[in-house]
Amino acid sequence: MSSTNFFKTVFLLTALTVLLLFIGRWLAGPSGMMIAFIFALGLNFFSYWFSDKIALSMAGAREVSEAEAPELHSIVNNLALQARLPTPRVYIVDSDSPNAFATGRDPKHAAVAVTSGILRMLTRTELEAVLSHELGHVRNRDTLIMTVTATIAGAITMIAHMAQWAMIFGGFGGRDNDRGGLGDVVFGLAMIIIAPIVATIIQLAISRAREFEADATGAQISGQPLALASALEKLEAGAHMRPMRVEPAVAHLFIVNPLGGKGFENLFRTHPSTEERVARLRAMAGAA
Repeated sequence: MSSTNFFKTVFLLTALTVLLLFIGRWLAGPSGMMIAFIFALGLNFFSYWFSDKIALSMAGAREVSEAEAPELHSIVNNLALQARLPTPRVYIVDSDSPNAFATGRDPKHAAVAVTSGILRMLTRTELEAVLSHELGHVRNRDTLIMTVTATIAGAITMIAHMAQWAMIFGGFGGRDNDRGGLGDVVFGLAMIIIAPIVATIIQLAISRAREFEADATGAQISGQPLALASALEKLEAGAHMRPMRVEPAVAHLFIVNPLGGKGFENLFRTHPSTEERVARLRAMAGAA
């Protein structure tokens, strides 16, 4: 993992720890702060070592054997060889919405997942280009920060729910006695409203530039920038027609926004525009 990714990972995990301590203090005073600290240590441990499994589970992915999906395994094996990477595990998400993503803390523990919809929509060449993009994330060491971000975003959403129930039932015992009821209500409402926005901002913190970089790396691996451009256009249209039922916390993992990205969601896009990505790929093909 590059030093930039390492420091971003540390920053995100530290930010989550501080937020959990703050919430613990609000919910139950000093004792709640201690419980939150223990919880944060456990969450940080699992975020690093098991964030890939958490992300795959949140996306509803299931691992498939070579016997179950021989063509898919063949494509992944060949591309991993071309990219000089260990062969990742292969997963399928049962969804008509066409999409794909990669995860794993390092190339030796990587996994790629595709939806059943993408297998029906794309040609073999386009599918190879998409999987090359995902292996680009693996080779660029993006997958750790992306999966940790998914775990953190999910945890922040959980914190918002905690604040909601604490406000309804008056919090928990052990809080400072001099705190006013109005202050509790205002803080609780703020957490309910702001926490999901913070989760989205953290997703944006992984930088949309990673998608551009993975596009370029993927085009180099497959040697087919135009095939990737064609695939992105199909996937964007497919995602709009059939938005995917997936946790928003893992939306940024996918090659295109699985939620459709309409209306207000465009203000917090976790992906660069498909038009700009396609333009860059076509320029790359023209320069070759």
